[in-house]
Amino acid sequence: MNWDTLSQSNLETILHWAEDQPWSQAMSQCVQDADWHAEGDVWTHTKMVCRQLIELNEWGDLSLQEQTVLIFTALLHDAAKPLTSQTDPDTGRIRSPKHAVKGEHLARSILRELDCDLETRETICRLVRFHGRPAFLLEKSKPEHEIISLSWLVNHRLLYLFALADTRGRSTDSMSRPEEHLRFWKMIAEELDCFEQPYPFANDQARFLFYRSSEPNLHYIPHEDYTCTVAMLAGLPGSGKDTWLAQHRANLPVVSLDEVRGELEIHPTENQGEVAQVAQERCREFLREKTSFAYNATNLSRPTRQRWINLFADYGARIEIVYLEPPLKTILKQNQQRTKVVPEKVIQQLAQRCEPPTSTEAHSLVYSRS
Repeated sequence: MNWDTLSQSNLETILHWAEDQPWSQAMSQCVQDADWHAEGDVWTHTKMVCRQLIELNEWGDLSLQEQTVLIFTALLHDAAKPLTSQTDPDTGRIRSPKHAVKGEHLARSILRELDCDLETRETICRLVRFHGRPAFLLEKSKPEHEIISLSWLVNHRLLYLFALADTRGRSTDSMSRPEEHLRFWKMIAEELDCFEQPYPFANDQARFLFYRSSEPNLHYIPHEDYTCTVAMLAGLPGSGKDTWLAQHRANLPVVSLDEVRGELEIHPTENQGEVAQVAQERCREFLREKTSFAYNATNLSRPTRQRWINLFADYGARIEIVYLEPPLKTILKQNQQRTKVVPEKVIQQLAQRCEPPTSTEAHSLVYSRS
């Protein structure tokens, strides 16, 4: 089955399909801590959560798209437990540290193979990544900041409904975190006007500064007076970044890592220090001149993007991230048409590690599959 078929199917059909997948079979063999999950293995819990979803009072009010998102969030929220579970040798307790972090990457890989559309895929992946947060809200020193921060990453209404199903989808009622914690999450999100939409920051600069500050001030309204605009391209080799620039930002000068490598005759597998230094200096020249430009590189990880964003922000630039991700088969085909072809194995590896950008990183974000 592909995504188009699965997204139109009912829950039982999706579960029947999932039973044969290697990731669900791994879950069925992964035991859980009995104090938290008396129902048994991870796959048993997963099926219980899925079925709790359709029992929610709010289920009938959701669109088919929202129902599909929640079903696949439930299917994949604990899919990385087989990769992370460990038994404490002293207590015998089973823990699965960072299973949500690894689960985001695993979910992205599974959904990419199904050719799930980019926006839906990332919605599901971020719900998988943050699915446990509502239950721990009372442990946060600033609950409001936690909810505001996540509102630009997930839809709180969907996160709340999933958390309800996750709490109810187990047999150990005494160890389930109280649903009152989840309702507290909902109440605060509603008060902050971000239960069904991202938090309404005063402007893009206010949002940008919020995510860059360890102690953000929600009452501060910064003046938007940018020196220039930097369009940061991101995407796998062969995703069409040059073509996008030619079609949408043809008037901008471009700093391209590929071009710098070519000029310096440095292969992508060699040390990239000199390449980065030259590219940084070219960016600084435009920034000092207050000239808008595009920065073109793969930029596939958040830490890599952050280093460049810090540079642009230091000069007061407005930063736009453009993330391109056509279907993988299209990327591989376009890669073969490049002057310098990247080995397919390398592209596959990059795809597995890719962290698509979010609206928390820049002033604006564009997602494109073409």
